[in-house]
Amino acid sequence: MPKQKTHSGAKKRFTVTASGKVKREKPFHSHILTSKTQKRKRSLRQSAILNGTDSKMIKKLLAE
Repeated sequence: MPKQKTHSGAKKRFTVTASGKVKREKPFHSHILTSKTQKRKRSLRQSAILNGTDSKMIKKLLAE
């Protein structure tokens, strides 16, 4: 049986932490920043953790 390949899109967007949680970056922080408030832009800098349902699916895509 051939090896399962890692999903290219998923490996660019998600990382698995040491405790097994899936980390992601927040969207909407790349362009048209002049119309967004400083508070909103600051909060978009922080990374976030996926919830359990989504992380199960993403881990399957990242399985090597």
